[in-house]
Amino acid sequence: MRHLYTFVLIEAVARAGSMRKAAEDMNITASALNRRIRGFEEEFGSPLFERLPNGVRLNPAGELLLDYFRTSRSDMQRLQSQVADLAGERRGHVTIACSQALLPYFLPAQIARYRKEHPGVTFTVKIRDRARAEAELASFQSDIALVVEPVYMVEFEVLQAIPQPVMAILPAGHPLAAKPELRLRDCLDNPHIAPSAQYGVRHLLDLAARRMGRKVAPVIETESFELIRHYVAHEGVIGFQVPVGLQPDADGALCFRPLAERDVAVATLILGHLRGRTLPVAAARFAMQLGAAMEALHAGRG
Repeated sequence: MRHLYTFVLIEAVARAGSMRKAAEDMNITASALNRRIRGFEEEFGSPLFERLPNGVRLNPAGELLLDYFRTSRSDMQRLQSQVADLAGERRGHVTIACSQALLPYFLPAQIARYRKEHPGVTFTVKIRDRARAEAELASFQSDIALVVEPVYMVEFEVLQAIPQPVMAILPAGHPLAAKPELRLRDCLDNPHIAPSAQYGVRHLLDLAARRMGRKVAPVIETESFELIRHYVAHEGVIGFQVPVGLQPDADGALCFRPLAERDVAVATLILGHLRGRTLPVAAARFAMQLGAAMEALHAGRG
């Protein structure tokens, strides 16, 4: 345990790519940081970083050491959770990387439900696109990921997956609102607002449009699904989202219609964690709750 703070500093340097920037992030002087890491390298018997003209980066030995530290830290967190369970008081911290669609309704309800039973557990929720969510699992920066249509990687252990058809968001008075299901070509023929390319919904829309010889050409492109929902009401354009991120308006100003599956493939909402990792107790049990809630949502009980 005596090297714990040094490991944290090494991780900070690896993340920042610079001794100076890492020192600022950790609120110590660059000279003190450099001395501490060089002292550890001498004791460890190998340098950990390649010194570059514009910064530093981990060498293979440093990557192995940082992986060891992250695994050990995860094991310690799991042990602390288990000890807290023995004492009859669940404690711990859960870090979640998730798609924006989970933020308005699904995830707040699930966290509140879990904390009602286990108020000693705290949470960090990070908004991440598909690729960044999986990268954070691999670097132990997040415990679990809950994302729409992730880029599948061998390190991703799927715990639960449910389909999510792409929905169009329209003003209630829009001419297309009378149809129970919409064709993509009709949506593209109307002014529309769409998420940026890194998001799963946009990825599916782009694939479908290319198959039709069309292009998604939004009047507004954004990283915010909240902006999409609110802007629809202002200009009368068409927006796009998945059902888990939608709830009916109290005033009925907006309506939601599924896009035809023959046009746009169904998205998938996936819950997972790093393959081979044993999660801390709090994270593991919260993941179990999420999986059950997703199953209920798919069955129409959520």
